[in-house]
Amino acid sequence: MNLSIERLFGVAGKTVVITGGSRGIGEMIARAYVANGARVLLTARRAAELSALVAELGPLAEGVPADLSTLDGIEAFAAEVEARTAKVDVLFNNAGATWGETFDAFPETGWNKVMDLNVKSVFFLTRRLVRLLEAAAQGEEMARVINVGSIDGLHVSPMETYSYAASKAAVLHLTRMMAKFLAPRGILVNAMAPGYFPSRMTAGVAERVDREVMAATPLGRWGRLEDMAGVALFLGSRASAYLCGSVVVADGGYATTA
Repeated sequence: MNLSIERLFGVAGKTVVITGGSRGIGEMIARAYVANGARVLLTARRAAELSALVAELGPLAEGVPADLSTLDGIEAFAAEVEARTAKVDVLFNNAGATWGETFDAFPETGWNKVMDLNVKSVFFLTRRLVRLLEAAAQGEEMARVINVGSIDGLHVSPMETYSYAASKAAVLHLTRMMAKFLAPRGILVNAMAPGYFPSRMTAGVAERVDREVMAATPLGRWGRLEDMAGVALFLGSRASAYLCGSVVVADGGYATTA
């Protein structure tokens, strides 16, 4: 049996779709796949940021601006993906939003915005692309869907981000549901639950919370590009072929040991 790194972890030649791909964790995932020879289709709402990243990543990267918080936006993006490829080997449902406000003041706007993008889009985009995912499945080589959750879906956050925490808990259980019913169709569904990685979303973390989190993190640091790259490549490669409905936590030990 061939147990080489190339066979187990190689992603060259795969077609990968990454939502929320212009910055933060999505950008880290895109860099990892392009560096290892995969074709990457990225989407984000901010066209200028997306174009700049695609230009930097080179010919293996393509950008499609889209707003996945609406069904119309999902349909437009999926139609563009269909026009560009006959299969999708790996789908990263990474696009997300957050909202912080006190319990007494938390608005319906902050609830709906986060739930629509963080939860609804995961289900409906995957469903819309399911034929392309099925087309990528060849025998025991299954397509992959990786839903990006958060440790905030596993523990109680020190911040009042009610809809975000609820949405990420929903994503993790939605992953288990999708895993059960899509596996017979040749699609493996798993999730990752990142901790604190540098992004625009985490840039608003209060200095007090940052100190508390780092003090409670056994590794004593934020996540880095290579930390996310390793997890993302593992979940999209043959090495993860027996994971189904799993959640891979990458948090330096913060939520998992606190």
